[in-house]
Amino acid sequence: MTAKTSEELRKRCLCAATKVVVKVGTNVLASPGKGLDQKRIDSLSEQIARLIQEGRQVVLVSSGAIGAGVAEIGLAGRPKLLPQLQAAASVGQSKLMACYNASLSRFGLHAGQILLTREDLDSRDRYLNASNTISALFEMKCVPVINENDTISTDEIRFGDNDLLAALVTHLIQADLLVLLTSVPGLGTREPVPAAVRCVHEGLRFGRENLAVADVVDKVDDEVVALASGEISPSGMGGMESKLQAARIATEAGEAALIADGTCPDILLRIMRGERVGTLFVPGAKRMRSYKRWLRFTSRPKGAIVVDEGARKALCEKGKSLLPSGITGVEGEFGPGDLVRIKGPDGREFARGLSNYSSAETARIKGLKTSQIEAALGCKYYDEVVHRDNMALLE
Repeated sequence: MTAKTSEELRKRCLCAATKVVVKVGTNVLASPGKGLDQKRIDSLSEQIARLIQEGRQVVLVSSGAIGAGVAEIGLAGRPKLLPQLQAAASVGQSKLMACYNASLSRFGLHAGQILLTREDLDSRDRYLNASNTISALFEMKCVPVINENDTISTDEIRFGDNDLLAALVTHLIQADLLVLLTSVPGLGTREPVPAAVRCVHEGLRFGRENLAVADVVDKVDDEVVALASGEISPSGMGGMESKLQAARIATEAGEAALIADGTCPDILLRIMRGERVGTLFVPGAKRMRSYKRWLRFTSRPKGAIVVDEGARKALCEKGKSLLPSGITGVEGEFGPGDLVRIKGPDGREFARGLSNYSSAETARIKGLKTSQIEAALGCKYYDEVVHRDNMALLE
């Protein structure tokens, strides 16, 4: 792949992006035990302000609350127990926002805090409310600054790291680009280079293995994800694998993603000018509609419906709704309106959708014709168990 081809891709994916989600990691904003780096925050805020002056809309997904709280309280290191983590986050979040607001105010901008849990995005109403709030902040010369609500999050409702949260926010606002700022120059790749990695930066290497840095990645497949070392920094939650998974979520829905070193001067401006920095992940050919994104990537399923091969083909190849006649089994418990996995006879999930019936009702009508639903249940709400309009295919 030639440098010119890389430049053309970057011009199309980066320079033309008007709505951008920027995720910045703890290692970019703070040093272990030293708290937030105000100079780094000032630089990031200035770059965001310049992008806004160019007519772009920018959402910032920022880590750093726990790190800021650890330093503010004077703890020896990042706590391991959940209550202590939540306490550090409660102290650090206000400090983090104060730093952003003070820095952005120099450019006539305000920081608008949005704290989310996984439950907020599982709920369609709250999902849309979050989207509307972000739109209103854009109109008011505010920069939405989003973080996980660490003070109340538990394993059941947390995202786990802000890389995933940033990818889901990209879907939430239908952004053109997801930028993941970390402390390395991009995705490291070793020989043999995976087929999806179309080129590497000439002469740019890093890490103990002296890895070459990928320039452009066509598709985040399993071979690309396997390049991640799996290492997680002592101050942060995520590693390269979580960033690759975030890039996969963004690109599969039709947005570009880029991983770059957030400690480099003017890195955001260089990215948006199309300079060859970081690793660019090329977007998929087709952009998904907002509702389909929510079904496929954001809301979490509560159970599963197993179908026969005829029903699988009808859903995948003919665009049909799921009728009870094609259902062979029900897994887990779910109610009407809940998101469910749809599995083929091999047990592999190939779609997700909102069920019109509960798990108990679905089990009673599986294999029946639509004309038999009322006799089996005593009433009939719908002919379809999952309507095509409320379904997203995974393949």
